[in-house]
Amino acid sequence: MSDKMARRDLGRLFRPKSIALFGGGWVTNVVAQLQKSGFDGPIWPVNPRRADILGVPCFASIDDLPGAPDAAFVGVNREASVGVVARLSAMGAGGATCFASGFAESEAEGTGGADLQAELVAAAGDMPIVGPNCYGFLNYLDNVTFWPDQHGGLTVESGIAIVGQSSNMAINMTMQARGLPIAYVLTAGNQAQTSLSELGMMALDDPRVTALGLHIEGFGDIRAFEALAALAREKGKPVVVLKSGHSEAAQAATMTHTASLAGGAAASSALIERLGMVEVRSLTTFLETLKLLHFGGPLGDAGIGSVSCSGGEASLMADCALGTAIDWPAFSAAGKARLNAILGPIVTVANPLDYHTFIWGDTDRMTDCFAAVLDEERALCVFVLDLPRPDRCSQAGYRCAVDAIIGAARRTGARAAVLVSMPENLTEDLAAEFATAGVVALFGMVEGLEAIDAAIRAGRLRARPVAAPVLLRGASRDGTVLSEAEAKAALALHGLDVPQAVTAATPEALGAAAAGLRVPLAVKGQGIAHKTEAGAVRLNIGSAGEAADAARAMAGATGYLAEEMVTGAVAELLVGVTRDPTGLMMLTLGAGGVMAELLADTSSILLPATDDDIRVALGRLKVAKLLAGWRGAPAADMSAIVRAVQAIAAYAAAEPGLQELDVNPLIATPDRAVAVDALIRKA
Repeated sequence: MSDKMARRDLGRLFRPKSIALFGGGWVTNVVAQLQKSGFDGPIWPVNPRRADILGVPCFASIDDLPGAPDAAFVGVNREASVGVVARLSAMGAGGATCFASGFAESEAEGTGGADLQAELVAAAGDMPIVGPNCYGFLNYLDNVTFWPDQHGGLTVESGIAIVGQSSNMAINMTMQARGLPIAYVLTAGNQAQTSLSELGMMALDDPRVTALGLHIEGFGDIRAFEALAALAREKGKPVVVLKSGHSEAAQAATMTHTASLAGGAAASSALIERLGMVEVRSLTTFLETLKLLHFGGPLGDAGIGSVSCSGGEASLMADCALGTAIDWPAFSAAGKARLNAILGPIVTVANPLDYHTFIWGDTDRMTDCFAAVLDEERALCVFVLDLPRPDRCSQAGYRCAVDAIIGAARRTGARAAVLVSMPENLTEDLAAEFATAGVVALFGMVEGLEAIDAAIRAGRLRARPVAAPVLLRGASRDGTVLSEAEAKAALALHGLDVPQAVTAATPEALGAAAAGLRVPLAVKGQGIAHKTEAGAVRLNIGSAGEAADAARAMAGATGYLAEEMVTGAVAELLVGVTRDPTGLMMLTLGAGGVMAELLADTSSILLPATDDDIRVALGRLKVAKLLAGWRGAPAADMSAIVRAVQAIAAYAAAEPGLQELDVNPLIATPDRAVAVDALIRKA
């Protein structure tokens, strides 16, 4: 998608003053939703067989319309949709959503849908169209419910925007009862012309939108997503991503450890992080994260406070936060003394705090207690509060806690949240009351803590320097595989440290050539993919004669290599570069050698990468402890490792035909990082 296309004005379509509707039964539903939401502009149904739809007069044909509509809902069959779109474009309409299916999404069934979709795009010309195979959109800011089905949203003055490819999931999200203000719900359908990224940019351009949520089934134009990310950063609006496809099997028939350990899901996650977007893994966490970001934006640091009247809740909060970025800072000496004075000597002041029930019912003391916690100036303080179900019980006895939380938040001005451990234990009305006081209500302990974790990550991403555009490669083609010696020589030209080595066609020639090398030596049989398993690697060879003998024992080899062994290893690493099906070039770092597949200890980032990116990725590995010096052992030279990885990345950037690269192992020592095996596939 070009920059001009990415930044074209879609405001007329998504904030229309006039609407035209084409079709029958589905159009009736759209009219019903527009009337229900209170859309106050003219509605022009076009239907030659009906006088009116729900009391709205129909026009016999498009030519009878009083003017060019700002937005049109095209709900006729797929063939007729092309003609309607062409006529709308010719008359200067602001845009259309195309409801019909049977286009490119059905091409596998031999329907001719791809050709018809191309005709639809051509018919639209410069007029924006969304879809086809698309429900439409919901604009709750301006009461434009351009939607042929029920939905659960209400008019808002500001809120988050949700953009996705699944209309059914969009419907489900509008039914949330979590106190989440939704400004837009935009469905992309087939993205024949208008992409998911372009819809996201339209929403970000609206100053009433506070955050953007993307439900992505597959990436299309990577550059368009980069443009979306740049706009989000410019506007200071966080983006949350729910990406489908993490359960897909890793790439089949791969040649290297790197590709089999990385896979497409790792590439998509690396891209999302690279773009400065926050990825979550569940729909409920997606909604809770957007809500937390709407009410206050990303969190500035990881320090979180937790307050509850139960030791069980306090311990469960701590347990559920394991594996997240959440930190529980201890109370200051002044804060601890202040709380001891309020709560008495029996209560242990710790974070998470169990304040017991000694002060329950005393709203003033509860407010003082909560204010003391909020005055600790943490990024967020969370009050755990589950209320009785109102249909069978009374909530009157819990009003003290509600009033105390609201009172303390207003007194201190600190950022606060109330968290209900089970979603059914808080009503939407009470969530709205908390929101009015500036306290966000988080539904579900796990989902709430995952949302806090995501908001912390969003804050860190916001503070990170802008990343360079990702490196992309064309589709994979049949190509050549370089020998180990050729691969090492190519990488050495870009600064990679490799052992001194010789190659030979026969064992006898290898022995003669190896005489000038420093022992001990490693001898390898060439032309064998998995040398260790095939017995084509011999180590600790003490002389040139032993090197020739070792080579003679390697059946099936097409040549031989002898090289000086690297001693003093701290750890063995894997460094690889693979091309994802989207064209992304992904750098994978991990535990290497024979442990690569056993440990599956990897971290993936996209190219190009900064030195800091590489250090952070290395720090995520389990073997990071070895690199730092485990139990008194020497530490690896991290600068040498980073230089080695950057040398591999430099080769990847300079070689347009590269499809796959695998350095395994890269031996890290206290003063070197040396590649002792390498494999390169070029198109």
